[in-house]
Amino acid sequence: MSRAWVPPILIAALAAALVAFMGATITDLDGWYRTLEQPNWSPPDYMYGMAWTAIYALIALAAVSAWRRAPTTQASDMLIGLFALNGFLNILWSLLFFRVQRPDWALIELVALWISIAVLIVVCNRYSKIAALLLVPYLAWVTFAGVLNWQVIQLNAPFG
Repeated sequence: MSRAWVPPILIAALAAALVAFMGATITDLDGWYRTLEQPNWSPPDYMYGMAWTAIYALIALAAVSAWRRAPTTQASDMLIGLFALNGFLNILWSLLFFRVQRPDWALIELVALWISIAVLIVVCNRYSKIAALLLVPYLAWVTFAGVLNWQVIQLNAPFG
């Protein structure tokens, strides 16, 4: 690995860690969450941490790969903005689901999160096919989370 990759990777890793930390501090798996009926195919709690750790690492690598290949400052800035928006939407889902205790609102917001990931894949693909591919597991996981979110709503509604 060349030294030119170290600062961008460090910055991307710190940004991903910040999003992960904020999402984790919002996520409360005790109390209200434990009262929710879950579908029988819901993964065990420890799987979420493992999956998100891998996904955040892939997001950071994708961000650096696309950013380094962006042809202009404007393109680089756009990529940073798209990744920042995506991080915000990622945190917002946790806030709506766990703190506001509105899985129904979280599912609506998840559509925006899913679209932001799809847009990231399309935009990153312009500069780095590898970056786009690195984001596919994120899209798959959020799709899975959406189906799970939907099932939680079906099993526990109404909310609020």
